[in-house]
Amino acid sequence: MLQFQPLDANVPISKQLQTDESPVVLVNLFRVAEPDVPALLKAWAHDGEWMKRQPGFISTQLHQAIAGSTVFLNYAVWESVAHFRAAFNNPEFKAALDHYPSSTVGSPHLFKRLSIPNLCVGP
Repeated sequence: MLQFQPLDANVPISKQLQTDESPVVLVNLFRVAEPDVPALLKAWAHDGEWMKRQPGFISTQLHQAIAGSTVFLNYAVWESVAHFRAAFNNPEFKAALDHYPSSTVGSPHLFKRLSIPNLCVGP
């Protein structure tokens, strides 16, 4: 089963889910034992297929750290915290967490885009 570890101990995902930002980006870092990588990828693909059918889902991309690292980064865009919260708290999604290898630690965190002149545009 997937274990959760906050990316920011002062503002864990449970606190972020109580807000109403829009749009938001989910960044989830996964750490997993090397032998469990195939099982992690299978579980993530299953969840990704389920998530993309949920209202408010926009896109997702999984990345693997290089040089033999077993750290993965999921980047997903959602229309709002409310949409993500509904999917994240769905009993079907919660039950799917059991399919992750026991060595998997996930650190989900929600972000909003910022506007920095001459570098990036905000929402």
